[in-house]
Amino acid sequence: MLAALLGAVAIPGAILVSRQTKQLHLLDAVWSIPAAMALSLVALFLARGARGQIRRTLERAGGAGRIRATRWLAGAGICLALSASISVGFYEVLLYLEKR
Repeated sequence: MLAALLGAVAIPGAILVSRQTKQLHLLDAVWSIPAAMALSLVALFLARGARGQIRRTLERAGGAGRIRATRWLAGAGICLALSASISVGFYEVLLYLEKR
C-alpha cells in the first residue's frame, strides 16, 4: 500500500515542490512521472501477489480491503502518470510547432 500511496502522490508532490522553490521549474517535475508509474506498477504487482496470502491469513482482519485500497491508489497513480505524460507531450508539440 505504501508503494501505491507514493506513486499516487509523486507527481502532485513534485508539482508542489516546484511551485514552492525558485530553483525548480514546473517542467522539472517531469522527472517524477517515471517514478510514479514504476511505483504504481510495483504496487499493482505486489497487491496481486498478496491476494492469495491474505486469503489464507488476514481475510477476516480486513486484508481484502487493504488490497482493494492498494489497487485503487495504484490505478490513480497510473492515471496521473499517463495524464501528466500526455500533458508534457502536448506541451512539447506546441513548442515545436511554435518554433517551426
